[in-house]
Amino acid sequence: MDTLSTCSLAVVTFLLSVRGQVFKGACNFENPYVSCGYVQGKEDDLEWEQVNTKERPSLDPLMPTGAAFMMVNSTGRFAGLKAQLLMPQVKENDTHCVVLQYLVSGQEGVSPGHLNIYVRENSSPLGIPVWNASRSTALAWHQLELAISTFWPNFYQVVFEVVTSGQRGLVAIKDVRLQGHQCMKTPHFLHIKGVEVNARQTATFQCTFSGRPLDISNIWLQGISGREAPRKSTRPVNDRRFIATFDVENTTKGDSGRYRCIVHSDKGVGVSTYADLTVKQPPVPIAPPQLMGVGATYLWIQLNANSINGDGPIIEREVEYRTMSGTLIDNQPVDKTTHKIGHLDPDTEYEISVLLTRPLDGGTGAPGPPLRARTKCADPMHGPRRLEVVDIQSRQITVRWEPFGYNVTRCHSYNLTVQYRYHSDGEEQTREEVCYDVPGAGPQHVIRGLPPYTNVSVRLVLRNPEGVQESEEVDALTDEDVPGAVPLESIQGSTYEEKIALRWREPAQTYGIITLYEISYKAVSSFDPEFDLSNQSGKVFKHSNETTHVFVGLYPGSTYSFTIRASTVKGFGPPAITQFTTKISAPSMPGYDQETPLNQTDSTVTVLLKPAQSRGAPVSVYQVVVEEERPRRTRGAAEILRCYPVPIHFQNASLLNSPYYFTAEFPVAGLQVPQPFSVGDNRTYGGYWNAPLLPHKSYSIYYQAVSTANWETKIDCVRVATKAAIIATQLTTPYIRIAPAAGDNQLTGAATRKPDAVEPEKQTDHTVKIAGVIAGILLFVIIFLGVVLLMKKRKLAKKRKETLSSTRQEMTVMVNSMDKSYTEQGTNCDEAISFMDTHNLNGRAVSSPSSFTMKTNTLSTSVPTSYYQDPFVPTAILVPINDESQTMTSDTSSLVQSHSHSYKKREAADVPYQTGQLHPAIRVADLLQHITQMKCAEGYGFKEEYESFFEGQSAPWDSAKKDENRMKNRYGNIIAYDHSRVRLQALEGEQNSDYINANYVDGYHRPNHYIATQGPMQETVYDFWRMVWQENSAIIVMVTNLVEVGRVKCCKYWPDDTEIYRDMKVTLIETQLLSEYVIRTFAVEKRGAHEIREIRQFHFTGWPDHGVPYHATGLLGFVRQVKSKCPANAGPIVVHCSAGAGRTGCFIVIDIMLDMAEREGVVDIYNCVRELRSRRVNMVQTEEQYVFIHDAILEACLCGDTTIPASQLRSIYYDMNRLDPQTNSSQIKEEFRTLNMVTPTLRVEDCSIALLPRNHEKNRCMDVLPPDRCLPFLITIDGESSNYINAALMDSYKQPSAFIVTQHPLPNTVKDFWRLVLDYHCTSIVMLNDVDPAQLCPQYWPENGVHRHGPIQVEFVSADLEEDIISRIFRIYNAARPQDGYRMVQQFQFLGWPMYRDTPVSKRSFLKLIRQVEKWQEEYDGGEGRTVVHCLNGGGRSGTFCAISIVCEMLRHQRTVDVFHAVKTLRNNKPNMVDLLDQYKFCYEVALEYLNSG
Repeated sequence: MDTLSTCSLAVVTFLLSVRGQVFKGACNFENPYVSCGYVQGKEDDLEWEQVNTKERPSLDPLMPTGAAFMMVNSTGRFAGLKAQLLMPQVKENDTHCVVLQYLVSGQEGVSPGHLNIYVRENSSPLGIPVWNASRSTALAWHQLELAISTFWPNFYQVVFEVVTSGQRGLVAIKDVRLQGHQCMKTPHFLHIKGVEVNARQTATFQCTFSGRPLDISNIWLQGISGREAPRKSTRPVNDRRFIATFDVENTTKGDSGRYRCIVHSDKGVGVSTYADLTVKQPPVPIAPPQLMGVGATYLWIQLNANSINGDGPIIEREVEYRTMSGTLIDNQPVDKTTHKIGHLDPDTEYEISVLLTRPLDGGTGAPGPPLRARTKCADPMHGPRRLEVVDIQSRQITVRWEPFGYNVTRCHSYNLTVQYRYHSDGEEQTREEVCYDVPGAGPQHVIRGLPPYTNVSVRLVLRNPEGVQESEEVDALTDEDVPGAVPLESIQGSTYEEKIALRWREPAQTYGIITLYEISYKAVSSFDPEFDLSNQSGKVFKHSNETTHVFVGLYPGSTYSFTIRASTVKGFGPPAITQFTTKISAPSMPGYDQETPLNQTDSTVTVLLKPAQSRGAPVSVYQVVVEEERPRRTRGAAEILRCYPVPIHFQNASLLNSPYYFTAEFPVAGLQVPQPFSVGDNRTYGGYWNAPLLPHKSYSIYYQAVSTANWETKIDCVRVATKAAIIATQLTTPYIRIAPAAGDNQLTGAATRKPDAVEPEKQTDHTVKIAGVIAGILLFVIIFLGVVLLMKKRKLAKKRKETLSSTRQEMTVMVNSMDKSYTEQGTNCDEAISFMDTHNLNGRAVSSPSSFTMKTNTLSTSVPTSYYQDPFVPTAILVPINDESQTMTSDTSSLVQSHSHSYKKREAADVPYQTGQLHPAIRVADLLQHITQMKCAEGYGFKEEYESFFEGQSAPWDSAKKDENRMKNRYGNIIAYDHSRVRLQALEGEQNSDYINANYVDGYHRPNHYIATQGPMQETVYDFWRMVWQENSAIIVMVTNLVEVGRVKCCKYWPDDTEIYRDMKVTLIETQLLSEYVIRTFAVEKRGAHEIREIRQFHFTGWPDHGVPYHATGLLGFVRQVKSKCPANAGPIVVHCSAGAGRTGCFIVIDIMLDMAEREGVVDIYNCVRELRSRRVNMVQTEEQYVFIHDAILEACLCGDTTIPASQLRSIYYDMNRLDPQTNSSQIKEEFRTLNMVTPTLRVEDCSIALLPRNHEKNRCMDVLPPDRCLPFLITIDGESSNYINAALMDSYKQPSAFIVTQHPLPNTVKDFWRLVLDYHCTSIVMLNDVDPAQLCPQYWPENGVHRHGPIQVEFVSADLEEDIISRIFRIYNAARPQDGYRMVQQFQFLGWPMYRDTPVSKRSFLKLIRQVEKWQEEYDGGEGRTVVHCLNGGGRSGTFCAISIVCEMLRHQRTVDVFHAVKTLRNNKPNMVDLLDQYKFCYEVALEYLNSG
């Protein structure tokens, strides 16, 4: 039987081998399973057992019989134990069909475990079983087909796994066959493609299989990680081929892996090869975007998308932004790394994220980290609307407006202010106050503190950080109120002896219409104690148009109190109280019926003196006056008797040739009753000698009473006696006049006499013989007295002349010492003055002594209380002038301090520095004195000091003398020393290319701070730019013009646009033209350097062709500008003129000395020049330049740096006006005083043309004349007319000679005025005074039609009035030269500056005038035309206009203010520019108004 079975098996095996090839992996398990390549699993719990019941039958009922198989026996095993059997790997590139039989045998139908079949590909993890069986089949074997599809180079392995259930039984497999063709009853998969998707997307797999759908019981997608997907659909390709579709939905990164298709049929399972599912994570930026820029409606961001979380590649970028409230606004695609998000709402915070997208659907990642940013505010949409005044009171008004919100403000942070303006005290007042911050219904605001009965203009201003919008302006008139007080200073009284004429002005604050004035008066005191004050009072009323009243019936010498009140309909205002005192009257002398003395002798006259009656003041003193009757006096009935106010002693009467003398003076107490008095009694009364009368002369005796009170002296006199002359034969007594007795001042009593006095009563009567002797003696005495008198008069005349000369000389010294030092380039040599100690070098506060003027005392009938005895000559009195009220027309400013020492001409020994001595530094405080000495010294002055410098070569200059370098020097004697020359980097292949005519010069504690060089020549332009680049210089200073006096001084080494100098490229970026210098900015590049440098050239154009600048003001401003623009880390400053010695040295010395003065308070000009000359030959080439340096440093020290940044102007100006309680002065007063002191005074020779006799009638004032150097000479020929006009050319901030300042045309100079306008291409005329024929100020223009002035015709075009400005346009042309065409000229007549005011009424109006002129100038002539400015005399008002124009230009271009510099520049040409302190302040205030107006 066993033999038969063996044979049968062999036959079957043979048949099978013939029918189909048996592949590796097939096994019938009759031989050991290892021989088939099968192996047990290494990580399982149980082993498979190989059983062959054919050979060894088993008694176990659950064991199959007659078969060879592999089994796992679960009997007695725990549940969950695993046993794996691995089929060998199959590598063929084809589709296989694995056929096997399995058995699950359990007791009573209970499953002993699970049979799982895995198909593992390429040694991958087992994954999920492709088939499993667990249902007990008793002892029945079941066949299973495994349709496995793999492709080369893949391989697969089938793994059989049993998992026990803990029940008794076994699981077995047998007869595993591997066929090289498709399974007959199980579908085969052809192929499956890998899928790539983005996370959260659906991955769709398509499996193509062959077979019949009817054979399919289930088909699904199986992932190696365990995820499965059911079939979505199946569609046929043909009748034997189908495609199944599977969706893996909502994929995640963890779903990535290998997937295959599994199909179950009734007969088996089909397994496809694996395909990869790649799940990509959409990219998300790690960092938020970066904010690059912010606007009102946009945000500019940088994406920062290089660092991401997730997978690339990034194919698209988007920006997502939303408001912070969460509302999504938009997504915008972005194709650059930066992006501008527009159309945003202002002042809104946004959250901005970046979204990145990779390929395939769902490739857009989540938004990245957000950036939070807020847009700026935008300009308000419009101003507040419907502004109206809803309530009006006398001192307040209420305004209301339409509510508004964010749609108008366009910003969450804003404020609303009310601006209102009104006129008060003749000036416009502007106020602003916050009125509203939160939107609401019916908003309103109350404006308080307004003056009554005043037009108030109100507007609302809506502001946010980005802009301003205003409402329409509404006007309201506040209600009336009681008026203010009548201005106390306006109450003026003209006082007389018995009446007072009172004048007043209406209150400055009328607060309505004045209807009435009430004036009450009352006597309060009197100099006359007997006067009854009780009935001296009263009250009067005057109409509003009456502001004068004469009070009569008053008493002399009495003080009256006046109270004035004004009234409106609201009632009377506060009183203004003042007092006036009537003049005293002369005493009333008693009557004398006849001029007959009580007694008379040859030498005496006795009269009766009676007391006088006082009138308004008690009698102070009584006086007796003797007047000699001279032949030239004739008397008549109508003769008016005069009194004698000036007391003259008898001793001085002859010296003064006076016909009268005082002979006695008595106190009032001594004349209470009438008393006799003998004139000529040879006594003294009240200090006066009562000399005996001469018999041969005729006399009149006068008696006068003097009343003195309230600084008044009144005298009344009466002639009480006369004495006729007695001829010699009538003499009864020999007469000898002797000296008076001393100490006798009594009216009565014995008079003291000298022992030798001859008393008349003791003389005896002599004969004619004695008379002859007496006559001879008298003749001798007369002759002797005549000789003495003549000699005395000559001596007195000589003394008077010397006194006046000395006084005049000292005054001239004090007044002119400073002025001449500036105008004549020399200082008055009469006095060396120390002024600098009172000045602060760089501060704004400058203290200075008062100026002085000379006045003389005058004599009048109303004499001072204290008499000057014997006034031989008027006495010179030094009276300090109040600087606040003085004007330049009457002021002679001086750097003077009061000195008590007398004038003494300095000898050579007085000079501190002698030839051969050391030259120490000079204190800034002593600089003026030093310059004065050096200009005046006879032995050693500036000339000798300058000549002490070594002239010519002082060091080797071999390199400069080489033949190759000779052509690089402009001048053969100004070349570079070897030890200090600038050595250029040598050019390859060019010998001696390291030479340039330039030397290093040390600055103040800064080695090699400057390079002094010649002006470039055509041959050296490239070397010049090489040097600038090599030395890293940022500043070039040019102190010459290209051509001077027809000679080329320097070649134009810079381009107008761009120029390439070999490997250097120079591009002109900006040119800023100013009146005295030009600032050019260049961009300089060097090939291969990879950088662009900005270099500025400062070109000073104000140095004249000959000599030195007339004033240092412009050059000092130039030096300060260079200092301010020099970068701290830059290389040397390159300075050049033509030769690089004279002007170059001046600039460098001034710059160094300014630093030294600031740091140390001393200057050392001599040694500085000497040091410069050791570096470069002949630095500072002339004595004139050397002196100019001293004057420039002096001016800089006196004036200081007065520049104020615009941002600090308000606070600094406030401090400048603050009054110092100790000095009762302020900084701005001191600044103006300093300005007056440094203002040069014009000499006669400076104005020689204006002073020509033929030009006198063309000058309105002979003390306001233009200097010759500033005259605009007329060109248009008109008959015999001269070319002179009283006008001066003035620089503006940017344009030389931009202004022509002149006087209002006189009737005889109107023609010259229009010649000036035409000849000098003027396009604007500014008129700052009124037409007044009384002051010879005619209307010089036509109101319509044409005015003809010789060949010049002026045609009226149009006129317009706007506020305080009348603008008229004229067409002007020269009929004699029609080919020249015509010019359009606009005249601006400013009405806001009344003649009685020192400054204009309104700063805003004056600023408007300046802006209108600037606008016309720019529009009509491109800013090239000149502006004629005139006032009455071409002085203070015209200067104020020019100065403010300059200051406004400063603010516009430099954002700085320097009023001092602006006025000083104008005054250098015409000293009366801005001649009042108030005008000077007004310049500052208009600058503030300019800043406020934006």
